Amino acid sequence: MLAIEKLNQFYGESHTLWDLDLEVPAGQCTCVMGRNGVGKTTLLKAVMGEVAVKGGELRYTADTGVIELTKKAVEARSRLGIGYVPQGRQIFPLLTVEENLRTGLAARSDGLKTIPERVYELFPVLKEMKHRRGGDLSGGQQQQLAIGRALVIEPKMLILDEPGEGIQPNIVAQIGQVIRQLINEDGLTVLLVEQKLPFARKYADRFVIMDRGRPVAKGEISELSNELIKQHLTV
Repeated sequence: MLAIEKLNQFYGESHTLWDLDLEVPAGQCTCVMGRNGVGKTTLLKAVMGEVAVKGGELRYTADTGVIELTKKAVEARSRLGIGYVPQGRQIFPLLTVEENLRTGLAARSDGLKTIPERVYELFPVLKEMKHRRGGDLSGGQQQQLAIGRALVIEPKMLILDEPGEGIQPNIVAQIGQVIRQLINEDGLTVLLVEQKLPFARKYADRFVIMDRGRPVAKGEISELSNELIKQHLTV
């Protein structure tokens, strides 16, 4: 679904991503892990075009074939079927839930003007609260709204940056269940950054551990050993 090769990224003089290679297989959840500041969020932003890259390739398999993403604008990447839920949710607090969801429709390639019913099936609370302002929702409900907005485009690949950060455990579990439902029923591909080990082990298929801007370990989630955790993830 997504093949990243020799990707480099800089913030000023700071070299953030170093010749990064990563495969994101179709129909699976790949979880990117690592300590703070190793480049996880930068990687996701590079895939979405929110930060400039210097060298390397991002090859994405769309319905029309393999496309080199580094040549595409941010909006074009969404229209190719890539949904993105950034860290911190970034919903519009003064817009209603329904209005927030409708903002996602602009990124659809087919011009659909109605919110897909699938979004409300996955997150019934959004239908119940569609006339409430986004800023009046709890943190967990806002995260569901952010994911729902990304799902409005009916993506082929969904990118999530720490979806369980700062929200109550029952909604974290619900989000994990929705991820698996989308993979198993809709064939969705998920690229996830997540710090919570229990969440990763329960809902991801594969893991990639990053350190200093490059992967240092990867494999099936069952291969995420205590030794790797101690070496690369514990503080």
